[in-house]
Amino acid sequence: MNITKTDFEGLLIVDPKVFADSRGYFVETYHEDRYQQTGMSMKFVQDNQSRSRRNVIRGLHFQRAPHAQTKLVRCIEGRIWDIAVDLRQNQPTYKKVFAIELSAENKRQLLIPKGFAHGFSVLSEYAEVLYKCDTYYHPETAGGIVYNDAELNIDWKVDLKNAILSEADMKLPGVASTIGYF
Repeated sequence: MNITKTDFEGLLIVDPKVFADSRGYFVETYHEDRYQQTGMSMKFVQDNQSRSRRNVIRGLHFQRAPHAQTKLVRCIEGRIWDIAVDLRQNQPTYKKVFAIELSAENKRQLLIPKGFAHGFSVLSEYAEVLYKCDTYYHPETAGGIVYNDAELNIDWKVDLKNAILSEADMKLPGVASTIGYF
């Protein structure tokens, strides 16, 4: 696998090695020992999977301490525009947005450390997203940021007039509400 560091401390792009031949392909999407050899020492305890149609926006979501989560995100069908927002006040990238296309074709993964909000938009007809978490979901520490926060000014790569969001995601507060969470 190839690990690419980003300008965001701990936010990593993972390109797993793909073995392709006339039958199709094989890819090892996670191997604890290999990840630990690269300095990624988290232990994942929960997998989540979602299927969404074009123009869906999910997020931006996070969990506050003591249940903050590291996530390893990948798209197993279709294409998504994956978004991570740094909410760690002690980082130079605080309130900065990182975006990357994840797809079934590129098999790329994004390791998102604790202290980030996460979301994505669907660029293809349908997309399935699978992600690992190093902490169980706890609704009492769940939080979020509204998708159209003016301070973040995120380009979701979809027409926002046609965007499909949950009612809960449309009612989330702005990024200013997250001060002191991480």
